[in-house]
Amino acid sequence: MNMIKNKIGIFLLLTLFFAAGIHAQRVAHMRINEVLVINEDNFVDDYGKRNGWIELYNTSAGTVNIGGCFLTDDRNNPKKYPIPKGDVLTIIRPGQHALFWADDYASRGTFHVNFKFDPDKENYVALYANDGKTLIDEKVIPAGQKPDVSFGRKIDGRDEWISLTKVTPSTNNLTLDTNEKIENFQKNDSWGIGMTITAMVVVFLGLILLYGAFKYVGKTAIRLSQRRAKKLGVEHVKNEDNHIDEGAVFAAIATALYEIDEDVHDMENTVLTIHKVTRRYSPWSSKIYGMRDLPRK
Repeated sequence: MNMIKNKIGIFLLLTLFFAAGIHAQRVAHMRINEVLVINEDNFVDDYGKRNGWIELYNTSAGTVNIGGCFLTDDRNNPKKYPIPKGDVLTIIRPGQHALFWADDYASRGTFHVNFKFDPDKENYVALYANDGKTLIDEKVIPAGQKPDVSFGRKIDGRDEWISLTKVTPSTNNLTLDTNEKIENFQKNDSWGIGMTITAMVVVFLGLILLYGAFKYVGKTAIRLSQRRAKKLGVEHVKNEDNHIDEGAVFAAIATALYEIDEDVHDMENTVLTIHKVTRRYSPWSSKIYGMRDLPRK
């Protein structure tokens, strides 16, 4: 009995260790993705205030819970802002973002940190694991940042950092405003002749394919009906060339339908027909005809 309990305990410990290892591995794939230092006329927080912010990005293929990790702007204090545990919004799905406001008002909620950016000098940002020692990601934001221009990765989770032409909090840094195929058409076929010819060719090819398909289906249906008729012993109407005379068949069907439609019936199942009797008499008086006359005096 004790041996079974020991095995169960070892199994549970291994399971917890494995789960913790997976969680730690996924947390290690979180990245600082975009930072806005000066917010004058940009995104506002849930209190209607404009402050700098930090965007994190999950590069892993699994969901990551960043609760218990740390954000800081001080290399000597890696545990400066502990991200609260138990908040469902700290569970970041694959390829998704989390936005933290650098407003020095941690009392306002999970996503408000206890430090602010200094617009006159470079700013350091780092993300640490829940042990407060393991560095996950860090970035130095250069001094001289422009108002409402964020500094971030050119592509989410990648290494190249640039001043982004568009501020993209909680969304992808690279946004596509144009369609490459349309641009190529406008460049190489400004009159639209090539597009017109291509569209017509596609339409005609589609019609040809439909014609072939319907013709094949029709012939197949005729062959199947002929086989079925031979099994039932029904003879088809044929002309001199030994082909089915469809006109004769249609004429026979039309004649039969006409006969059915024009045939007048004297008696119907739901109609009571009363014939008029020419000789008037009483039903009771008719009994007299079967009785003998009484003797007359």
